[in-house]
Amino acid sequence: MRILVIEDDEKVAHFIKKGLEEEQYAVDVSYDGEDGAHWACENPYDLIILDVMLPKKDGYSLCRELRGKKIHAPVLMLTAKDRLQDKVNGLDAGADDYLTKPFSFEELLARIRALLRRSQDYRGKSLRLGDLVLDPASRNVSQNGKTIALTGKEYALLEYFMRNQGRILTETQIIEHVWDMNFDSLANTVNVYIHHLRNKIDRNHDKKLLHTIRGMGYVMKE
Repeated sequence: MRILVIEDDEKVAHFIKKGLEEEQYAVDVSYDGEDGAHWACENPYDLIILDVMLPKKDGYSLCRELRGKKIHAPVLMLTAKDRLQDKVNGLDAGADDYLTKPFSFEELLARIRALLRRSQDYRGKSLRLGDLVLDPASRNVSQNGKTIALTGKEYALLEYFMRNQGRILTETQIIEHVWDMNFDSLANTVNVYIHHLRNKIDRNHDKKLLHTIRGMGYVMKE
């Protein structure tokens, strides 16, 4: 899952980014409303964390702009304002949830999980392909009943494939959903992780699940 954080307080933004990356989310950060609008329109984010008080363009205006441009990613609005009317203004602008500063990271995570469950068909039920099972709630992956140990990025890559079974995914699409804006496009990172993933789910099995479509990308199917 890829998340955009639009927050002008660098300490708060760093705190959120660091915590979310430890939870294996890909995270981009923007520090003002205009730059945030650019990133939100240019990339397919699964969720946007949006501060209200931003330089150049405030969070309310930015949220209305994104909704007007048919960007439907869930928006979690952050603010130091705790008046009821402020919350109403945020929700009326198109936000999906509202969190008042200061907040605990545990609550932020819980709200993110709740918003993701409601969107993009992100439900708690397990994803299955043949004898491979991925449980989004526990982040457990098993094959033939045996647990497979994956790194954070390997898990994120596998989840993206399993949510798009039978669909050819280009390297660009994979980068956009699994990595962030700091990804080194000259590196061979995607191929390396594909190789690692194949070693864990396909190496000892006659039926291969992860296939290369020459000149196009990759597809997960039986």
